[in-house]
Amino acid sequence: MSDGIDHIEEFHGLPVFTLARDEAPAPGALPEPDAVAWRLDCGWDEKWTFPELWRHFTSVVDTERVRALVIGPWWSGEYSELAPVQELIVADAARFPALRALFLADVVGEECEVSWLRINDITPAIEAFPLLENFGVRGCGDTYRDGDLRLRPVKHDRLRVLRFESGGLPGSVVRAVGASELPALEHVELWLGVDEYGGNATLADLAPLLDGGRFPRLRHLGLQNSEIQDEIAGAVAAAPVVAGLESLALSMGTLTDAGAEALLAGQPLTHLDELDLSHHYISAPWRTRIQEALEPHGVRVELEVAHDIDEDDEWRYVAVSE
Repeated sequence: MSDGIDHIEEFHGLPVFTLARDEAPAPGALPEPDAVAWRLDCGWDEKWTFPELWRHFTSVVDTERVRALVIGPWWSGEYSELAPVQELIVADAARFPALRALFLADVVGEECEVSWLRINDITPAIEAFPLLENFGVRGCGDTYRDGDLRLRPVKHDRLRVLRFESGGLPGSVVRAVGASELPALEHVELWLGVDEYGGNATLADLAPLLDGGRFPRLRHLGLQNSEIQDEIAGAVAAAPVVAGLESLALSMGTLTDAGAEALLAGQPLTHLDELDLSHHYISAPWRTRIQEALEPHGVRVELEVAHDIDEDDEWRYVAVSE
């Protein structure tokens, strides 16, 4: 399942522009370096390897003015791991003094299933850019190894947005986020996924994100795409972090009436600007209760149901897994 994955069209407040694989772009054909988020994509034609595309990018664009960078499919022909690509970016970090946003693996299912995106340790990509404000990555762990997608606890003074899009986010990555020193962090989005694809995070792993003390500036919390979404909703209902949030996302997972009941029975949510529960398995009566409890207070409630929802069917699926 990969209902929740599309190519990024805007990143860090900038439109995404895919650099054409043209050795000699016409004068005026390229936007100003700081006006777009530059997307690099090796495409299907096997014309460019990523090192060739990278050399082309750094020769035709003033990298000192680049503010945002998006890495699309980095392989031409047979799939290859991201690690050499990341190493190339990290090695050239000094050439990007204005870079504030980086997204790794803007890849959709037609190009490669998310479960096959092997990302390795992404810590160096964060550490290489001390002024980075926005970091995102798409990819899965591995049930049979301790997760190809890895993160070590980091200290970063400027990072405000951290986003993991995954059909299986390893518990080790969640624990590393919770152990990191990120005093500016305002927005966290974790697609937790399923155990089959390495998503083995537990409620205990989420505890540092929920206690409210680790990241005092946090305003958006997304704990999404989980097969334990009801349990997460129960923990969130009593979590100190909620009082400081402006928006909360428990979407994309297997949330049922039990999770909805826990949310309404817990602490008030009426201070939120938005509560996103889309792709859920909540019955119509409980959807109505949520709306009646929150919408009169100005809370935007997203309640789009999962595809082909059948309230009598015990089988539930997350939005993004394979």
